[in-house]
Amino acid sequence: MAETQEKKQARYTATRNVTLIGVAVNALLSIAQLLGGFFAQSQALIADGVHTLSDLASDFVVLFAAKAASKDADEDHPYGHGRFETVATVILGIALGSVAIGIAMNAINRLMQPETLLQPKPLALLFVALAIISKEGLYHYTMSVAKRVDSKLLKANAWHHRSDAISSILVAIGVAGSVFLKIPWLDAAAAIIVAMMIFYMGLKLIMDSTMELVDTAWEPEKTDEIKSFIGEIEGVEEMHMLRTRKMGDSVLGDIHVQVNPYLSVSEGHHIADSVITKLRRNFPEMNDITVHIDPEDDEVSSLSKTLPNRHELMVKVYPVLQTLNIDQAVHNINLHYIKGKIELEIIVNAQLPGETIQALKETCESFDEIRSLTMLYRMD
Repeated sequence: MAETQEKKQARYTATRNVTLIGVAVNALLSIAQLLGGFFAQSQALIADGVHTLSDLASDFVVLFAAKAASKDADEDHPYGHGRFETVATVILGIALGSVAIGIAMNAINRLMQPETLLQPKPLALLFVALAIISKEGLYHYTMSVAKRVDSKLLKANAWHHRSDAISSILVAIGVAGSVFLKIPWLDAAAAIIVAMMIFYMGLKLIMDSTMELVDTAWEPEKTDEIKSFIGEIEGVEEMHMLRTRKMGDSVLGDIHVQVNPYLSVSEGHHIADSVITKLRRNFPEMNDITVHIDPEDDEVSSLSKTLPNRHELMVKVYPVLQTLNIDQAVHNINLHYIKGKIELEIIVNAQLPGETIQALKETCESFDEIRSLTMLYRMD
């Protein structure tokens, strides 16, 4: 079963609330930075204001993604809508990269033409301090909520706020250098450094999310931990072919579990249910788990895949039962496909003469597909 709808809704509600607060702060802060940069003649502060404006746009992307990802699985999206968060994070990364390139090109042009360089006024430092305090506060608030609801998208947005705070510190250094040291190019240089930081953050978001879109496996230490854990579950003899892939905040897993080949179908299914239940309990990130029960290790090759099915085999076996006049005494026939052969198990309702059993055994075991025959008497 996938992640519960209640959990998804709780994550969406928390994401929406924290993001709306971010929208309000970024809207007011971007206006203050842009106006402050204009009146205080600071290109770095204007660049930081544009950066904050891009944050405002990214906040709306986060809101859209969180809303889409909160939906339950449906016919068109049987694995849920977690990829919406991943795609939104890629869009956020692209937006950051584009903004960074624009800021850097503008600052470089001014450095190439010194007469266009702006000379910041001390007033700019007041707006920079406001930005640092606001962005660092948003980082701590967003990160606390992200950890509580386990949202990678919110964590990415939190680090986005932290990078904004750091970039504002660099702006402060550039502005202070231009104001107090009378070095006019420091303000533009700070704008370029801010642009480089924004670009790096955008590139990292794109790379990390793209790895999810191409079904990248969970971290090796996690998969090793899962293998060890499954090996300790009662009824599991071996575990192989573990495959995992990330989807937003969730991890999907496909697992092949080897059990005693003579177990009933229902017992094998019960072991599979046990594996799924215990994995979810101990690894909450794993929401969608498929467990394939194997009677033997088929990781390299499946020796039994070319053997006849029940109908094809009964075409050969049933005439033998009729010839020996014991077809009416048969209660059930079990087929065990093991190591490239079929082990036949016939359950009868009455005791049969020894010579009849021997004749049946010799005939059946003469077939190439059958390794052995076991007769069992059913006691009511």
